[in-house]
This record gives sequence, C-alpha cells and structure tokens, in this order.
Amino acid sequence: MSAPYTLHGIWLSGPTYKVGLMLAMAGQSFDYEMINLREGAGQKPEYKAKSRWGQVPCLTVNASGKHLTQSAAILGYLAQATGKLAGANDDDKQQIREWLLWSADRLAPPVYRSRANALGFRKFDPATIEMYAADGKAALKALDDHLATHSWVVGNTAASIADIDAYGVVAYAPDGGFSLGDYPNIQAWMKRFEALPGYGKPDVAVPKESRKA
Repeated sequence: MSAPYTLHGIWLSGPTYKVGLMLAMAGQSFDYEMINLREGAGQKPEYKAKSRWGQVPCLTVNASGKHLTQSAAILGYLAQATGKLAGANDDDKQQIREWLLWSADRLAPPVYRSRANALGFRKFDPATIEMYAADGKAALKALDDHLATHSWVVGNTAASIADIDAYGVVAYAPDGGFSLGDYPNIQAWMKRFEALPGYGKPDVAVPKESRKA
C-alpha cells in the first residue's frame, strides 16, 4: 500500500522540517524526495511542474496527484485533512492563521536569513546582518512574552500547527546566532513541545536522502 503523501524537500530547510514534523505528529506516513536546491534541482522543469516557484517544501497528495506548496498553507491543509493539531474551535483557527502569518512576516525571515548567513548559504553586508539580528531578537521576545501566559501558541489546552510553525523556526535560531537562553518561556515551551507524540528533531523528521515510507 502506497503512502498517502510524498514530501519534496531538503533537510537543510526549516519549512521542509515543519511539514515533515506535522506529518509525523499527525501519524501520516510519507515518501520523501530530496530536492537538492544547491545543485539547481528546484529549477528543473519536472520539479517546477509540481512547485511553481521551484521552492521547497512541496507536498504531493498521492491519491489525487495534487501538489501543495508553502509550508504554512500545507500545515493548514494537513490539519483540516487529518483533524490533528487544527485548533478546538473557530476562534482558535482564526488565531492560528494570525500566528502563521505573523511568523512568516516577523519571525522566520530574520531567523532563517541570519542562519543562512552564518552557515554560508547566503552572504549579507554588515548592516543587513545587524538588521536581521535586531528583528530576530524582537520577534523572539514577542513570542517569549506571549508564552509567559500561554502553554501553547494558541491557548493553554493543546498544541496546534501554530506551535509546529513557530518551533520550526525557533529550533534553528541558535544556528543564526540567537541565544535561546535569553527567552526562558520559549525554552519551557520547547520542552513541552518536544514531549509530544511523534516529535522528532530535524535529522529525524526529514531524511537526508530520498526514501520510501
């Protein structure tokens, strides 16, 4: 019996990790195709036929052949399709959408780009590096302040895709030069999150090479 999904991505990608983590935590098996962006695989016509911008992740729904892109949108699709980590009610779901958009605007860009610079994937001038450092610290503080009064990103009852999305950024923050020791509420939340069923670190949730489920 074939897996219900095929995840196309690369293990270096935080957004790919978010989707791999969601699949694991929702109990969904998946085939995995490694797309080596560093060797130009994302721009090959056969891949762009699936992922219009040539980015990762891309999730194929194997039964229908539908291809889904953008990690936040994929998380929303999987939450709806599986009924897992979706929020308890309409108010929760609205807040989840708000947090996903905030993360894409405020949290992910400075953290991911600081990491890319530190690891040599991209190079920025000193002023830009300083800007990303300041923006990242501000976003991490905003999340830390929120978690001072919330067990989870949305509410106090159960984790949701908002937690997966935020965790999939914060887990990479140290690589970008951010000290999580400055954010005790984030650290406590990460420990709660890591204790959930199906959780795996990046090298567990996302393979380093293609494999079948």
